[in-house]
Amino acid sequence: MAIQHFPLKLVSRRMLAPAVGHYTFVRDDGEPLDFIPGQFIQVHFSYADGTATKRSYSLATIHDHEMGPGEAVEIAVSYVPGGAATALFEGLDVGGSVDASGPFGRFCLMPGDANARYLLIATGTGVTPYRSMLPQLEAAIRERGVRVVLLLGARNPDELLYGDEFRAFAERHPAHFRFIPCFSRELPDADSPHAHADVREGYVQQFLAEVSPDAGQDIAYLCGNPNMVDACFEALKDTGFEVRQIRREKYVSSK
Repeated sequence: MAIQHFPLKLVSRRMLAPAVGHYTFVRDDGEPLDFIPGQFIQVHFSYADGTATKRSYSLATIHDHEMGPGEAVEIAVSYVPGGAATALFEGLDVGGSVDASGPFGRFCLMPGDANARYLLIATGTGVTPYRSMLPQLEAAIRERGVRVVLLLGARNPDELLYGDEFRAFAERHPAHFRFIPCFSRELPDADSPHAHADVREGYVQQFLAEVSPDAGQDIAYLCGNPNMVDACFEALKDTGFEVRQIRREKYVSSK
């Protein structure tokens, strides 16, 4: 897939969490963005002194790629106090444009996968590529009965990104998709829609053993906080996973 450089025009934005925004763009040149779920784009801009820089954002777009490339380009943006990228996105009005390039990356579901189960593990905005993968996962469930476990870490219910969407997906596929939110600081109230039997208190790596990783049938995806990614990678290797069965992408905060 060819790497392209293109302008993006902001169509809408909404807050996913107190410090995370969901941004929907379209290409301002009228072209679609052909990408594979799990890939990312880079947004290019300059510091106040004119120095060029860029930031990477996984694509959150849900699209049926069997129907061809789509028009929407969706990303989740974490706001970092004092960050140059944060200033760019917070100051961007609907109709405004940014320069971007992509798609990049190989953190994707592979056409030749024959595993019985996917273990998807993420913290924070690291869950963004898994949202984009939902149509592919639904097809894999339908076509080969694959099972999926999503372990998603957040500090509290307000910071659980796309939680309603993943919960709804789990309710549509109860025998094949299990959603386990892990809250490190605060659990949801008993009457909250986030309160259900699979909610856990602690960090995602604490509950990896609970889902019984099996090197004979699983492929694991790790995305988000580098400490989490490293801890889960080592834990999976200790249970017999080969490196090729563990696909990783680390998210490092940058101003």
